[in-house]
Parts: sequence; C-alpha cells; structure tokens
Amino acid sequence: MAPEAQFVRHKVSPLPEAASRPHEARANPAPERRAAARSQPKVIVAIPVRNEADTIAACLHGLHDQLGASVDRVVLLLNNCTDATADRIRELRPRLRMGIDAVARDFRGTRASAGFARNLAVRYAMDMLEPHDVLLTTDADAVVDPNWIAATLAALHDGADAVCGRAVISQADASAIPAHLHEDNARETKLSTLLDEMAWLMEPDRYDPWPRHTEHSGASLAATVGTWRRAGGVPAVACGEDRAFVARLRQIDARVRHAPEVRVTVSGRTLGRAAGGMADTIRRRIIQQDEFADSDIEPAAGRLRRLELRRLTRAAWQTRGEHRDALIDILQLPPKLVRAALASPFYGQAWSSLERASPVLRPTRVRFADLHHEIARAELILETIRDAPAAGKLLAEMAAV
Repeated sequence: MAPEAQFVRHKVSPLPEAASRPHEARANPAPERRAAARSQPKVIVAIPVRNEADTIAACLHGLHDQLGASVDRVVLLLNNCTDATADRIRELRPRLRMGIDAVARDFRGTRASAGFARNLAVRYAMDMLEPHDVLLTTDADAVVDPNWIAATLAALHDGADAVCGRAVISQADASAIPAHLHEDNARETKLSTLLDEMAWLMEPDRYDPWPRHTEHSGASLAATVGTWRRAGGVPAVACGEDRAFVARLRQIDARVRHAPEVRVTVSGRTLGRAAGGMADTIRRRIIQQDEFADSDIEPAAGRLRRLELRRLTRAAWQTRGEHRDALIDILQLPPKLVRAALASPFYGQAWSSLERASPVLRPTRVRFADLHHEIARAELILETIRDAPAAGKLLAEMAAV
C-alpha cells in the first residue's frame, strides 16, 4: 500500500545558476549516467495543480497504470486550490501503489501561476533524488500514454540528457474546437516541421535523430536530476516556463531528444488554469485569428540564413578563434563581444549571446496569412538541401559517428 498522501509545507534547497562545464569534458559520460549503470534510477513526477478535482483522478491513474516501467513517487503542488482537489487526492490514495506528496500553497500576485507552481514542484522533487535519478513533469489535466515512463527512460538510456514529449488534445475536446483552428494549427505544424527538417539536415544531432517533433510542453518534460540541476531548474516565471527551461538546456549543451513516441493527452478546454496558456490561445483564436503564427516559426529563408550562421559560429567556437573575423563582419558586432561569446564554456551560451546582440540573427515572425507561401518556400529550400553534395557529406559523417 502506498504511503498516505501528505499535505505538508516543505523547505526546498536553493538551486545553483546554470553550471558551467568545459566542452572538452563532453566526451566522458556524465556522472549521473555512470551512476545509472550501477543502480536503477528512481522516477518521480512533479505536477502543478490548481482546481483540478475533475481531472486529477485520470491523471494519477495514468501514471499508476504504466507498462514496462513505474513511477516511484508523484509530487503535487496544489497552487491556490479552492475546490475539492485535495479531498479527491485523499480518496484516490488507497488505489495507487506509488507514493504521493501533495504540497498545498497559497500564492499572491504573479506567483499564483502554473509556472511558479511547476518551479516549486520540481524543486521539492529534486530534494528527494540523486543526480542519476529521473524527474518528469506533466500537467494535472493530462493523461500520459501507458509507455510514457518506459519510452522516456529508453531515450535517456540512448544518450539524451532530457526528453520532450508530445501533447495531443483529447479527441472529445478536439471535436468541440472549430475547424478553422485545426486548419491553422495544421499549417503552423507543417511549417514548423519543415523548418526543423532543415535544421536536421544542416546540423544533424545524433541524440535527436529524425523523425522528431518540435514541441516544448510542460505536459511532457523529463531529464536526469543532474541535468535539471545543471540547467538551474524550471524558471520561476508566470507562463512559458517549459520553453524557458528548454532554452536553459540549450545553453548548457544538454542533449535534448524530441521523442515522437513519448506522448500525453491533454484537455482542449477554453477556460484554463494558467494565464497565457493553451486554453487562452484557443479561446482567443476562436474569436479571431492571431496576426502572427507561433513565436518559434520564422520565414524559411531567414531560418536557412540563421542555420548557416549557427554552423559558422559552432566552427569558430570549437576552434577558439578560427572564423572569428568572418563572424565579426557578418554579425556586425564589436570584436570584444564576439571574442567573449566564443570564450563561453558551452556552444549554446556562445550562440545565445551572439543571437541577443546581433540584429542579423534576430528572427522575424510569420503572419498567418503568409503560412502557405512560407510552406512552399521551405519545401523548395529542402529539395535543394537534400540534393546538395554538402548535405550528403554531412549526413554520411553523421551516420559514421
């Protein structure tokens, strides 16, 4: 029988800033990966919860009914709950074999948010784990697939430091969403996928092979605890904490896998719990189409140019100086700033510094009205890249690693 659900106020340890690690050390396995080879990692899931009395049962049963792997413990951060969520968790406890820690907190102002609650839930969970253990996070209105844990652990075993899963709207909720929203989403997803394939062909990543997806959703994020700590945990922001966390992973050159087989089903409700979240987006777009597509989507030609400059930046960073003068000229930046960026211990930090500073690297947004045009341009660019000898050589080198 699982331990009784505990509603406690818990002191959490402070997190360090994103740790630095020399790029030369990447050839050696991370300490947590060596430790995992000696012992089976524990698995904890951290979930922010706000007024989810109607959904928490399905969420917890989904975690309970995993195949091929199991959850050791679930940490629930009850954020300003005013419904019967806490009572529902107590009722569910006898039916669940995993441990449950439910922490009830009342916040004010911007701290009363899903982002801040996820930050605390993850910090509570990390205090219970060792660096080689695995910490996942999802949402209280999400139902994870039966292989969610097993597929995530498999990706980590294959060398990833972190795993991003896909979030799919439930069929019942999807049927209630107007058709034009599905069409808009299909166009956004198509362009996003084409742009990502361009990135795969120009900068192949052995730890994130094709096929893959482009989502960074808090409904399915996972990493070893050592990776969570090196990245500084989930940023304590009101919303967008999931994308902000992945950005932190990029800055420390973490190996991030976008695994299509890691999947959760989420609600498509229009009255959500997180300001600025998916529910707000759906409700807003039902009334009127947004002017711009998702902020991660950019014109195809602009993505191609930025990918070329990413490769040049990586070469300059790896050689500690070669190609530096070319970067200075192209990015229109002071030599001192470029030298400082290239001296960063991680390529991700170097690129992030240059991207923030240079107007040449600043991505532009795509209007919804231009999606058809940009999809056609991306398809044309991809044909050229696939046929180019350089692309073939790059892929051959990748396959030989």
